Amino acid sequence: MKKRAFLFLTGGTIYPTLEIAARGRTDFSMAVAGGLCLCLIDQICNNRIKNEPIFIRCAAGSAIITSVEFIIGVIVNIVLKMDVWDYSAMPLNILGQICLPFSLLWFVATIPAMGLCKLCDRSAFLTNN
Repeated sequence: MKKRAFLFLTGGTIYPTLEIAARGRTDFSMAVAGGLCLCLIDQICNNRIKNEPIFIRCAAGSAIITSVEFIIGVIVNIVLKMDVWDYSAMPLNILGQICLPFSLLWFVATIPAMGLCKLCDRSAFLTNN
């Protein structure tokens, strides 16, 4: 439980921080997305498919992040009309919420995300309940 909370808070801090660095602003929804993504990457990439080749694990991580981004994007940008982001000008986008270039970036970003999750497994504080 401690590990999941730590991963959620860490992902919820890193994702919006990267967004602020890249475009100068963020939204609370990005903290939720980042937290969910890091927890799911740990569950799926570092546990369920941990024996698969790195390419498969990175593809799964990219699919996780892209899916979370799409779901949250539909909710905050389309349903709630908050206009947090718009990838309409990006190539191969879907409803302006996700796009191929960012999915490729998420593929690479899965590597440090999995590494961070593995570091948490080595922490006695995070693994002992």
